[in-house]
Amino acid sequence: MKLALHAYHKKIVVHGLENVPKDKAVLFLPNHQSALLDVLLIVVACNRKPFFLTRADVFGKPILDAIFKFFRMIPIYRLRDGKDKLSKNEAVFDACADVLSKKEALVMFPEANHNLKRRVRPLSKGFTRILFRAKNRYPDLDIHLVPVGVNYKCATRFPDEVAIYYGESISLDSIYDKEDIVASTKRVKTLVSDRLKELTTHIASETEYEDIIRFLDKTGVDYLNPKETNELISRYVEGNSELLVIKPKRKNKFFYWLFLLLNCPVVLLWKRIMKPKVWEPEFMGTLRFASAILGFLGYYTMLLIALTILSGFGFGLCLVLALFMFNWITVKYLSLS
Repeated sequence: MKLALHAYHKKIVVHGLENVPKDKAVLFLPNHQSALLDVLLIVVACNRKPFFLTRADVFGKPILDAIFKFFRMIPIYRLRDGKDKLSKNEAVFDACADVLSKKEALVMFPEANHNLKRRVRPLSKGFTRILFRAKNRYPDLDIHLVPVGVNYKCATRFPDEVAIYYGESISLDSIYDKEDIVASTKRVKTLVSDRLKELTTHIASETEYEDIIRFLDKTGVDYLNPKETNELISRYVEGNSELLVIKPKRKNKFFYWLFLLLNCPVVLLWKRIMKPKVWEPEFMGTLRFASAILGFLGYYTMLLIALTILSGFGFGLCLVLALFMFNWITVKYLSLS
């Protein structure tokens, strides 16, 4: 999966892995923009083998449930799943507490929803309930919270670039008071939210959001650098911004069309079949990634079989490897979007 993610993205950079405890119970708390892609990027680059909480509505079929269990996915029920199902979360919270008690790692999105807008949304208290349940059941357990900022250059385009920032871990013992759960909940949520706002782009203003995005795009800001981006946002809000327009890089038309031509079966699979089925823009990256991985595996296999029949295995393998290298270089080093 890690190889597939790097083949699909133009660039993936990871910062702050030294902040992830290796022998402690850890709850990773990332911002959430691009559906399942967020999960995959974190899981393969966090130096742990975490369990992760997943919306319960994707469960329900025996084969899929077995696959999800193998990949350490735990269902979490939301209000939209029905009020009668929310009671099932009590068993889920207990299961999460047991996972943490074994000094394992969990991934949970504290915003409790996904959205492509570049901002940290209000946090749900669901993750605090899991933390406090674990502390009540295992009082001596040392739990660490690790905020994670996932930053996409443009989550709906291909090939995209991603930067993942692992923030300094927060010991739950330092901010938890079992005698005052309300204050503890507020304290934990505020601290995690503030850390996330440093680790990813945060545009607080709803009314000025589109104006700020246009300003940032015109400056050519590097969305993979949240510190620089947030400083520009502050300058804009304060009225101290000096607009420096950066001309966008021109797309290499020759290699762009050559890429489409050489990979037309996979391109058509995406554009004609899969892309029209994207029901939310937040799922664009996830479905395109899945289409690319399955599509290219099938395409390379069929191409190898056809070339082997026509010209022999050695020749066919060389051509398929040459196509793979061309695609890799084109995605990594040439402008296609």
